[in-house]
Amino acid sequence: MKNLNIIIITGLSGSGRNTAINALEDAGYFCVDNLPVLLLPKFLELSLGSASEIQKLAFGMDLRQKEFVKNYTEVFSALRREGYHFTMFFLECSEEVLVKRFSETRRQHPVSNGRSLLENIRSEREQLTAIKEIADKIIDTSKLTVHELRETIVQQVDQGRKVQRMRVSLLSFGYKYGVPLEADLIIDVRFIPNPYFIPELKKLDGKDEQVRRFVMKWAETLAFLHKYVDLLDYLLPLYEREGKSYLTIAVGCTGGRHRSVTIAEEIFAHLKDRKDGVLLHHRDMALTAA
Repeated sequence: MKNLNIIIITGLSGSGRNTAINALEDAGYFCVDNLPVLLLPKFLELSLGSASEIQKLAFGMDLRQKEFVKNYTEVFSALRREGYHFTMFFLECSEEVLVKRFSETRRQHPVSNGRSLLENIRSEREQLTAIKEIADKIIDTSKLTVHELRETIVQQVDQGRKVQRMRVSLLSFGYKYGVPLEADLIIDVRFIPNPYFIPELKKLDGKDEQVRRFVMKWAETLAFLHKYVDLLDYLLPLYEREGKSYLTIAVGCTGGRHRSVTIAEEIFAHLKDRKDGVLLHHRDMALTAA
């Protein structure tokens, strides 16, 4: 048995093949688009025989390669006889939507031969009929957004498991040192009384329990945290649904040593119990408190 996870992406031009390939690449697949089908056996042989750790492969194939329709049956049958296992996805789409997509992008249809766009779409559909019939999974992309198609592809290859790809990072910072460029969401906590002006707290930082107790004793701090983590609980699944891969939440105070650190720690404690892989970094905490 060949120890490779192989996905074949094919279907109508304009139905979202590039989006599907990009989604698989983000999911950890080694992707090759527009590979001639006759080269597929050799490519798999080299992948299996090399020292490479590549175990997940995805190939985009369609009528851009003129020999695809002519040779796919023989090639795929031979690979299965040799013990290769692969899943073929066929992307389908309505004529109306395909015409609109090509009109909006002004791209030429790959089957263009002097006929109208609609005639080319119908010609391609007819040529791919037999391939569609043997496909393992057929996805109609007519009503799917780019983000919905990405999510559909990833869920299908992972057998329906909900995969959380978005990485969340929490970052505390001081406004006096500049706003972090990587921040997606920024919250200013300078409304909280400042421990800096308490002599015994000045040289401590927001991870110290004395500072934490000071920051957290105010009613406005508790009310803010309740409202803000509730907002994040609402927003994070929506960002994830839209295909966002990274989200950095920045928490700022004047120097980035006291209030922002404590609040970032509190938000981190809330999120880490609800989502895997949340990261926390205190950018300016170690800078001088003088």
